[in-house]
Order: sequence, then C-alpha cells, then structure tokens
Amino acid sequence: MARLLHIDSSVFSQNSVSKEVTATYRQTWAAEHPGGLVTYRDLGAQPVPQLNELTLTASFTPEENRTPEQQAALAQREELVNEVLEADAFLFGVPMYNWAVPGSFKAWLDQILVNGQVVGVDPLPLAGRPATVVASYGGGYFPGTPRDGWDHVRPYLETVLGKALGLDVRFVTVQLTLAERVPAMSELVPQAKELRAQGHTDAAAHAKEVAARFEATGV
Repeated sequence: MARLLHIDSSVFSQNSVSKEVTATYRQTWAAEHPGGLVTYRDLGAQPVPQLNELTLTASFTPEENRTPEQQAALAQREELVNEVLEADAFLFGVPMYNWAVPGSFKAWLDQILVNGQVVGVDPLPLAGRPATVVASYGGGYFPGTPRDGWDHVRPYLETVLGKALGLDVRFVTVQLTLAERVPAMSELVPQAKELRAQGHTDAAAHAKEVAARFEATGV
C-alpha cells in the first residue's frame, strides 16, 4: 500500500489553519485509500535538530572512528532520510513565518537533503512522486497588493521540492488567516472565510487525485 509522509510545521498545537487543512487532506486520503499508510511528524511539537558540525563530520568519518555523539546524530539523520525515501506521496503543512518557511521546516529539509543519496543523483529517487504543500499566510500576498513579491515560501519550495527533489508539487494556498484575530483586518473576514473554505476544498480534491492514482495501480 502507498505510504504518505505528512509533515506539519506550525508552532501551534491548536487553531492552526495549515494543520486544519492538512487534516482535511488526511481524512480524504484515508477515505479514498483505506489501505494507505501514513508517517507523521509534527515539527512544531517535536522539532528535528539543526544541521551542525557534529552531523556533517560524522558523514565523512569512517564508521569505526565515529564518536558516540556522531553515531547518534547520523542515526537520526538516516531515520529522517529513510522516511523520505520510503514515502510514495507527501503532504506538507507550511505556514509563512516572517516571509519564509518556519525554521523547523528548514531544519528538516537540511537534514534530508543529502547529496548523492536524495539529491545530486541521476535519476532522482523521488522524481515524479506527488507532493501537496498547504501554505498558509496571515496576510495577503495577492498580485497587485502592497506585499506582492514578499512571499518567499512558494518560490523556495518550488525550487527545493520541485527542482532539487524532483517531486510533482502542487500547492494549496490559504491567505488572510489572521483576519479574524487582527482588528485592522476585520473588513477582510468574509474573504478570509472564503479562502479558508476553498483551501479545504482544494486539499480534499488533491487527496482524491493522489489516492486514485495509487488505487488504480494497486500500490
């Protein structure tokens, strides 16, 4: 059966729009592909370590010469990499924090982007595998708005996930998520509700498409 790797990166345990929308995807996935498997990581609750000298030096140190600390760091990195390589499909919940991806998601990417194993090889081991990114934004970054061009989430992930990893990436975008909490955005609440509802609709549609792909092939 197909395995979905689901990564959430919101710092919030509750009232997270990105988590709400990824949950819709998961529910649809389970209904449409009941035999499917899921590996889940909540990076907000359990962040992975930042890539550091210890981890990098372990990779270039002969196994018999590695310190216990190097062995532990490398073992954790290998666990993360194996989760990625074993996945048939991907679901990422990525809110915008300060115009970029959360630090926890960047740390996860740094751990799994291993040259010669995950990237930098031909053919790419993940090439063509479906990935859905649920990207949520507190404000509005629509074309023509004052902050048009400030979005450094989608362009970055298009490069890393789509080009470096070769994934078949699709985005579910939900903007204006802070409208109901910030008084200055109160006039945008109706639009924000519409955008959130559309995000759930889009997530469910993507999940159905991905599940149907695996159901058709018997994976």
